[in-house]
Amino acid sequence: MPSVADISNDPAESDPDLIAIHIRDRDWHTVGAEHGFEPATVCRRAACAASVGTGDMGTRNAELSIVLADDAFVRGLNMDYRGIDAATNVLAFPATEPETAGDDPALAGDVVVARETVVREAADQGKPLSAHLSHMIVHGVLHLFGFDHDTDEDADRMERLEISVLAGLGISDPYGSGAASAGRHGQADGQSPEEA
Repeated sequence: MPSVADISNDPAESDPDLIAIHIRDRDWHTVGAEHGFEPATVCRRAACAASVGTGDMGTRNAELSIVLADDAFVRGLNMDYRGIDAATNVLAFPATEPETAGDDPALAGDVVVARETVVREAADQGKPLSAHLSHMIVHGVLHLFGFDHDTDEDADRMERLEISVLAGLGISDPYGSGAASAGRHGQADGQSPEEA
């Protein structure tokens, strides 16, 4: 696994055409307009940065999908795949077998984000919504590429990488003192944003 010091945060090094954005909940457009950003653009930029941030894991040009959904949709997925009957901020579904054909990109998987939960967390934590959405996308994409927070050591490594990738996007440390209410390693309201 690469060290944080070896990571490039230039999203231009990743191919944005390999990132499919599906806006399942149209209210993401309204919320984005109210907060001065375009959700698909924020997601693509964060996903590119996270992909590049994984370093030499062989996944820089991985194809992935981001679904901007609502709490009800994420709650259903969380129940179906994790047995937890509650919405959470982000779920990641890594591809089981990353396959490539020649020079074709590998399939990394899907990241699904719950609008109401992410909007509420951003407000509760006093963060710009675009910054919190970026964090959730980075967190989810890192899960697709094999990062996790099951142990303290893994959690610390993942957290450092998230901080580094987000800093490259001009976003402050999401785990800093202003985010203390969110808990450690991206946990919010007792729900861990981890892969299903």
